[in-house]
Amino acid sequence: MAPLVVSHISMRRALIIGASIIVLFGGALTAYYYFFANTPSLSVAPSTSLPSAAGNESQTLTNGNDNPAVPAATKVTARLVKISQGPVVPGVVVVDMVASSSTDVDVRFIERQSGNIFSYLVHEEALTRTSNRTLPGIAEAHWLPSGQTVFVRYLSGDTLSTINTYGLMADGSSGFFLPQDLVGIAVSSTSILALASGANGSVASLMHTDGTRASTLFSSPLSSLRVLLGGKDQYFAFTKPAQSLLGDLFLIDKAGNFSRLAGPLPGLVALASPSGKEVLVSYMADGVMRMALVNTATRAVTRLPVATIADKCVWAADDSAVYCGIPTAPSREYSYPDDWYQGAIPFNDRIWRISVGGRYAQLVLDFSLANSGLLDATALATDRAGTALIFVNKNDGSLWSYQL
Repeated sequence: MAPLVVSHISMRRALIIGASIIVLFGGALTAYYYFFANTPSLSVAPSTSLPSAAGNESQTLTNGNDNPAVPAATKVTARLVKISQGPVVPGVVVVDMVASSSTDVDVRFIERQSGNIFSYLVHEEALTRTSNRTLPGIAEAHWLPSGQTVFVRYLSGDTLSTINTYGLMADGSSGFFLPQDLVGIAVSSTSILALASGANGSVASLMHTDGTRASTLFSSPLSSLRVLLGGKDQYFAFTKPAQSLLGDLFLIDKAGNFSRLAGPLPGLVALASPSGKEVLVSYMADGVMRMALVNTATRAVTRLPVATIADKCVWAADDSAVYCGIPTAPSREYSYPDDWYQGAIPFNDRIWRISVGGRYAQLVLDFSLANSGLLDATALATDRAGTALIFVNKNDGSLWSYQL
């Protein structure tokens, strides 16, 4: 009888496991439809042609100047290329290049270990080093849209307590310092918005892109702010994000006057569109990440059916869409965005495109299908024509290009 008892137990166990799978699948399917179907202002569209895991044979590309000291990029699929093994400095720029009758997309970035500047032509698939100037220890980079100058930020001093901001030419030929201990900067093609902070609050200054002609834009009793540029004579600031703190987003006019656009919301992070007409905001609600669009003219708020931290997104040049790295299964055990900024928790992202005018969200890239491991997307960038999406994988600091 013992074999019969074992058989019955095995059969019962198999039925329980099968039922559990059905329940889990049904629950996941229900959650999926509830999440999207109950968001009337936006819908989910069919995905684009995603890279297939089958037949993904990596191909090493040649570097543009045939210099063996310059590492070559790796083509993972026909549309997905690992530009650099990394780690690279967060902050890249994508420049539209026109040579004779052809156009290309030039991705410029800085290698973290050496501080050397590199250029990668997306369509030509060529990687070159434009500067071998050694500047190790760079924490972040802010590029002018032209790609000719990059403002690098790093710590110095015996205790690494001094924040330096240095304007470096892309060819490494020369440079200049901005004032020390700036807590943040934002750059456009015509100006730099620099923020200093202390015990008495914050002071923001506008200056030319060569660091000259600085003038005060605003003074605020708030000492923990981040600043953004968006549109002509239009600026934004939001309180530094933390889940335990209620954050606000402010619109600032050219006279330095503040008006609240969103908040107070826990963990608020903002990303202004190129025209400044819309602002993408992310925040926490009941321990869950949320994301919405705020119209700066009407103050209308449109909640989005997908959610991430706004720093994991980039706007299309014409304001028509936002590309974001969306975590597949963020855990409620962590505090967002705090733990993500501190590196305590990595995400496993897919890249989504959110259409502003069309009111739908569309899956663009499932990184895992290319057998490339887990993706935690940050420092996203795209060209003006919307032909290429560039991003850094925060998990290992590698730099990637995906042709849209």
